[in-house]
Amino acid sequence: MKRSFLLAICLSAAAAFAGAYDIDEFTAQDVGTPDDYITAEFGGELKVAPAEEVESLQDGRLVVRQKFVDPFGEAETTYQLYQGAKGDMDGLTPLAVPEGTSYSDVVKTKIYQRRGMPAEEDFEKVYFDGKNVYIPNKSSAIVFIAGTPVELKPAAPVPEADEEAAPEEDEAPAAPAVASSAGEECDEYDPDCEDEDEDEYDVAGDMDKSNRDADERDNSASYAADDASENATDRFGIADEVRFWSAVALSALAATSAVLGVLEHMDANKAGDAYDELDEVHDKLKAKIDEACTKNAASDAGACAAALSYYDLTMGAGYSLKTLEARMDTNKKTRDSHATARNIWFGVTGVSLTAAIVLFVW
Repeated sequence: MKRSFLLAICLSAAAAFAGAYDIDEFTAQDVGTPDDYITAEFGGELKVAPAEEVESLQDGRLVVRQKFVDPFGEAETTYQLYQGAKGDMDGLTPLAVPEGTSYSDVVKTKIYQRRGMPAEEDFEKVYFDGKNVYIPNKSSAIVFIAGTPVELKPAAPVPEADEEAAPEEDEAPAAPAVASSAGEECDEYDPDCEDEDEDEYDVAGDMDKSNRDADERDNSASYAADDASENATDRFGIADEVRFWSAVALSALAATSAVLGVLEHMDANKAGDAYDELDEVHDKLKAKIDEACTKNAASDAGACAAALSYYDLTMGAGYSLKTLEARMDTNKKTRDSHATARNIWFGVTGVSLTAAIVLFVW
């Protein structure tokens, strides 16, 4: 029974701390404000969107999850989902939800720039189109699903059709690039010969293709820089995450030890009550024995008390004063043992809780 009770307490504590990264309800009453990415259709305000409908949005629709924080800290932080039409999405990087992770779970989970951040420092605005996730100026993000970190990375680009076509009849094909001497390859030691295929843009041929190739190179470099920054943060910036989960573990230990301390305190009280009851009986019997010996002036008082202490108090059941005193001694030892265990568990509770509070506010 005790083990089941303790297990329930531990599971409840773990579930409570795991919920630090979850959004249980969307209860904000504030008006949804449109921006460059999402536009309002009626009255200049966004309408509230049910969480279960985000995953099945129609094309051209967008949902923004807004976070509302009381600047004075008097009210709890709230969230709400608002729906509108897609605006200018060119400046947003689509982040894909990994296979095996529910899109609806991501909608109801706080999203962070990197691992190890405090639970309250999630993004204030996150956009959903039913397929991908969008965060302004971010090319990756971290969510915690059931306590496990999941990384959101840029979605795979959709392959574009080859826009190169055969030249029209009234246009002459672009002249091919020619090396320094016809029919010969460039010599790497010849300073007058340049390899025109390396980092060459066909300005004379297809201006659009050249621009697209240049943009792809710039985006690749940008993604590489972002990945390098995130990798460095993940590798060397997880101190906050370590502190948080250490505080969670210490809090669970404090809850468990507090329950054990309470149980030991209850057992100590039971043993103490049993000792007090027997002690009261013992005092009454001892008084009667002393009184009987005092009246018998011809007998030695010490011998009388010793003899009566072994007298069968239950008239044949073998329950003597010595037996009563032995039971009292057992109850006293039991009471002291439970009291010591109680003090130890309460001490562990105090130390663990203090350490957890220090880690939480650090």
